[in-house]
Amino acid sequence: MAKKSAVERNLKRQRLVACYAAKRAALKAIARDTEKPVEERFAAQLKLASLPRNSAPSRIRNRCQVTGRPRAYYRKLKMSRIALRQLASHGLIPGVVKSSW
Repeated sequence: MAKKSAVERNLKRQRLVACYAAKRAALKAIARDTEKPVEERFAAQLKLASLPRNSAPSRIRNRCQVTGRPRAYYRKLKMSRIALRQLASHGLIPGVVKSSW
């Protein structure tokens, strides 16, 4: 199991990203628009920089939903390789069978 504080920190980041997503997208659109004057684009970049750092989507870490492990994460299943193997061995994941030959 991962530290509870690390998992909670990541959940807090996910909430912040959801909260600031629209504002961040609007500011990015203004900053990237070459039709707008330079001063307006620069002001949008300053506002974007003043947003909380943890509201950036790149700061979210993919973590296993079962154990909270950050490494060896399968996006499709939203779990780590260790949790996947354990659940598959117990037959709790439909369609997954341990091979033997």
